[in-house]
Amino acid sequence: MAVVQKKRMRSGSWQREALEGMDSYEFRQWAELLEKRTGINLPEKRKSFLQTSLAIRMRELGFATYQDYLRYLLAGRRGAVEWEILVDRLTVHETRFYRDQKALELIRTRYLDTLSNQDGPCRINIWSVGCATGEEPYSLAILVDSHLQRRRVEFFQAIVASDISSAALATGRQGIYRENRLRNLSAHTIQRYFNRVGEEHYQVVPEIRDRVCFTRLNLVRLAERKQAQMDIIVCQNVLIYFARQKRLMILDTLARHLRPGGMLVLGAGEITDWEYPGLENMGAPGTLAYRRTTQLRSEP
Repeated sequence: MAVVQKKRMRSGSWQREALEGMDSYEFRQWAELLEKRTGINLPEKRKSFLQTSLAIRMRELGFATYQDYLRYLLAGRRGAVEWEILVDRLTVHETRFYRDQKALELIRTRYLDTLSNQDGPCRINIWSVGCATGEEPYSLAILVDSHLQRRRVEFFQAIVASDISSAALATGRQGIYRENRLRNLSAHTIQRYFNRVGEEHYQVVPEIRDRVCFTRLNLVRLAERKQAQMDIIVCQNVLIYFARQKRLMILDTLARHLRPGGMLVLGAGEITDWEYPGLENMGAPGTLAYRRTTQLRSEP
């Protein structure tokens, strides 16, 4: 049973009171609010995760019931600020640099290796959807920089990194990470693209940080977003949070933002039986990826 702290005004001390278990009605209230505001679908089997996450935050604020906390969340500007904090707690940010090496290898061999300076310097626009604390977009920036410099290909790259969590985006903009987040990187890569900060942290070098633009995006409103055409879109470990119909809507919108010849890289197994005109499955083992072959006349 979860425990929450409640303040006793007379003594100024805190007493610990048992927090009642979340019933089905309360779970539906919270799940519907989360899906309405963020699009995230929380099935009944994740009730314990929701209950534990809420209890931790309620303990910090001194709320004794889910209903009291819910009313607080729905109360004007103060509640809006608290909602941002809660969303950050409910979304998973555990990641590391070069986490999905199969996807990065696919981008290197099936896209970067096709580039040349035949028509001048290459321009590469990349979108990291659900970027969390920034390890993924920085990994993409490092991959492009290291590989194209090795091939002596001149290029300009710009990376859009979007997420719903303001706290995660703030971490990404700072670009400072614990040493264990770099465990997949070689010593040479760390030396070249990071500066040591203290004894246990590293910061991404300014040259790479300047190429990544972090921006807040709620995928519920993805269709409203004005976004340039992209050469590479990476959306991994994001779709799993959404109901199937919402996943399909998100994918259709991302596909419309993909330039002919560009790649859409997803997490393996995140979607099945999805098709979009002008996209072909690249058939890459261990990675789900699509290539844009044509631009539809009805699209921008």
